[in-house]
Amino acid sequence: MSKTKVAIIGSGNIGTDLMIKVMRLSDTLEMGAMVGIDPASDGLARAERMGVAITARGVDGLMEMPEFADIGIVFDATSAGAHQRNSELMLAAGKRMIDLTPAAIGPFTIPPVNGDAHLDAPNVNMVTCGGQATIPIVHAVNRVAKVHYGEIVASIASKSAGPGTRANIDEFTETTSQAIVDVGGATRGKAIIVLNPAEPPLIMRDTVYCLCEEADQEAIRQSVEDMVAEVQTYVPGYRLKQAVQFEHIGSNRPLHIPEMGGDFTGLKVSVFLEVEGAAHYLPAYAGNLDIMTSAALRTAEKIAARMREGAAA
Repeated sequence: MSKTKVAIIGSGNIGTDLMIKVMRLSDTLEMGAMVGIDPASDGLARAERMGVAITARGVDGLMEMPEFADIGIVFDATSAGAHQRNSELMLAAGKRMIDLTPAAIGPFTIPPVNGDAHLDAPNVNMVTCGGQATIPIVHAVNRVAKVHYGEIVASIASKSAGPGTRANIDEFTETTSQAIVDVGGATRGKAIIVLNPAEPPLIMRDTVYCLCEEADQEAIRQSVEDMVAEVQTYVPGYRLKQAVQFEHIGSNRPLHIPEMGGDFTGLKVSVFLEVEGAAHYLPAYAGNLDIMTSAALRTAEKIAARMREGAAA
């Protein structure tokens, strides 16, 4: 079976890690081109050493490459601002796009939650690293007990946040908050990101708070544990840091949640996660990059399979 050729726009941390994953892990995808704008970037140098066609002229250079005609899927690992034009050009050229920026032009995609829902969409958005780590948990709670409010805090090592991540902090919070609602199922959502400057760098940590209806706590715990196991099928370093925590919020001492517009009574569910990276390109503490690129790889493989089915029909 022939592999689907892919291009990656963005030769920074995320794009380079994704390239290595495609080459090492995928049985169905093949690198067709690596695209950057800095001729001296390590990502382009690595790609060239590994035999991948490269250009340092951005998306315009990609479209002029002879390899462009054979590429079926294009990953965008640049920035939310750059993605608008990249998407317009790639879609006009008939390419499928997987967006690893917080631009959110296409539908949100979280593999274990709605990974099969948008396989025919021309552009799918991978939300954010924090979204990929936490929204599966919000969904896991919501499928047992309605989540009225979901709040996530993603703490990542400062060293793992490149220029693109730092330039997109506002988009990170807005996109993740919306995806907590649209994909996770919460009525309202809030996202916070923390760039931790600690030395040595700390592994990505994520905290998920869900305020939900009263329900069987064991059923919620099992749903969360099942979801963690599913995410581990493509992100082995994803794990619970401790048992799922529960707190009953009674009417005698309600929680005042401004985002909900008032007081809350019910069940508070707290989930504490750690994401250790596979260290394909950056150190293991960069789990935020690993979960993002792993989710994009899983999504691309599913889209490629759908494309082959369509071609065979």
